[in-house]
Amino acid sequence: MHLDDLAEQAATIRARGAETEHEIRVCMAASCQSSGSGQVLDALRAGVEPQTQSCRVKGVGCMGLCSAGPLVAVAAPGDTLNASRLYRDVAPTDAPAILDNLGNPEPIERLHCPTDQPFFTAQHRIVLEHSGRIDPDSLDDAIAVGGYSALVRALTELTPAEVLREVTSSGLRGRGGGGYPTGLKWSTVAKMPGGQKYVVCNADEGDPGAFMDRAVLESDPHRVIEGMAIAGYAVGASKGYVYVRAEYPLAVERLTNAIRKAKRAGFLGSQIADTQFGFEIELRLGAGAFVCGEETALMASIQGLRGQPRPRPPYPAEAGLWGCPTLINNVETFANIAPIVREGGDWFAALGTEGSKGTKVFALAGTIVNTGLIEVPMGTRLAHIIEIIGGGIPGGGRVKAVQTGGPSGGCIPRAHLDTPVDYDSLKGLGTIMGSGGMIVMDERSSMVDVARYFMEFCMTESCGKCVPCRTGTQQMHALLERIAAAEAGRAELALLEELCEVVQATSLCGLGQTAPNPVLSTLRYFRDEYESRLVD
Repeated sequence: MHLDDLAEQAATIRARGAETEHEIRVCMAASCQSSGSGQVLDALRAGVEPQTQSCRVKGVGCMGLCSAGPLVAVAAPGDTLNASRLYRDVAPTDAPAILDNLGNPEPIERLHCPTDQPFFTAQHRIVLEHSGRIDPDSLDDAIAVGGYSALVRALTELTPAEVLREVTSSGLRGRGGGGYPTGLKWSTVAKMPGGQKYVVCNADEGDPGAFMDRAVLESDPHRVIEGMAIAGYAVGASKGYVYVRAEYPLAVERLTNAIRKAKRAGFLGSQIADTQFGFEIELRLGAGAFVCGEETALMASIQGLRGQPRPRPPYPAEAGLWGCPTLINNVETFANIAPIVREGGDWFAALGTEGSKGTKVFALAGTIVNTGLIEVPMGTRLAHIIEIIGGGIPGGGRVKAVQTGGPSGGCIPRAHLDTPVDYDSLKGLGTIMGSGGMIVMDERSSMVDVARYFMEFCMTESCGKCVPCRTGTQQMHALLERIAAAEAGRAELALLEELCEVVQATSLCGLGQTAPNPVLSTLRYFRDEYESRLVD
């Protein structure tokens, strides 16, 4: 298959869809399914006559505004989410009213969710550009919006070195939390001597309150597959693994279907696009251990070993799976690759800030009006995300703190909400970007309890391989328990701070090294809450 052939196939699919006047899209991501969107989909399909050609009902991926689910969009074929008529909190009994209203210039007021509100208009969607628009189980839908065109172009028009050049010039940094330059990592693997190499997609999303990777896999799995295949071509790898947690059954199901259909269509397997390049992808299911998000523990788990980290160097780029050079990136990183190849690295680099290019997907959660999935340019201010896009605190309350980076991150106080969201700015506040979880807290939140919660999580998830993490997190949690119960004195608070420094400096992997962050950040900005609970 050549690029012209794929473009012709995409045009044929779009022309076939254009015969339909109305496309009713029902969000079938996990959040909306939990609210009953499956029953809504069934009711809408049951209300459409089988012979009707003017209306098509289909399930799609996440539309973003999870707190308003089930969501249903009525659109013309090809319309974006913002151009559609969106309905919120839809029940199966609303299906007849939605169908009867087709063609009416006015929406159903009691269900209407305006798409000209900032939650939708203030976003810049690259990773999520097709989320909520295409059926994740349909290869035709993916091809119709340009799916696999970047892969075919890379294989037929670009050399591996040219692909590497585009990824490097884009300034893309790893979206899994570390922020390592993607082009540099790819180039390191590409330079390794020939032989077997691997590409691994880290989909072991374990941060409390984070659901970015899950939503991408549930909504646009072909985008991730395409990014992995392009990576394989660029670095000289012929085999890929997606390591995804088994607690994501819907993502696993859709990814499995997508891999099967991509292989059947010739986008995976041998001689892709009639070239000499071949690439295979397998799934590996994780049992839910947070430590397996660390790349060396993840590789051990893929190999069937206990998921524990090992010292580095050697780094995975040199000696990874079964001792072979291995490229590891997370879901969002791979989802950015096809647009970069399609539009060029300079296009991507024009977005964001000097040190943080492109956009970032965040999972907005906590005490906030608009809970859901968003994508904004790097450098967007926290206040804009929380107050404008997120709608602020319910009932007009005040933000007390925002926690970013999950258990590895920290808490940012209201006074710093004008901070731009980028790698360096967040690091300066004592937190990290992480994979994109963002939990908003109001004045009722106790920061001591927040620190205690995350420390309990880290303590429970520690693999136990190194003493600082295994024992240190237990001792820090015990001290936090005593402080929360007003049973500790100043000496114990000082001991807590000392323990934080020791665990941070001596732990083997990122879990232990960053476990003290929630404690240190809350001590930095909310020390009075700790001191108010001391007994002397």
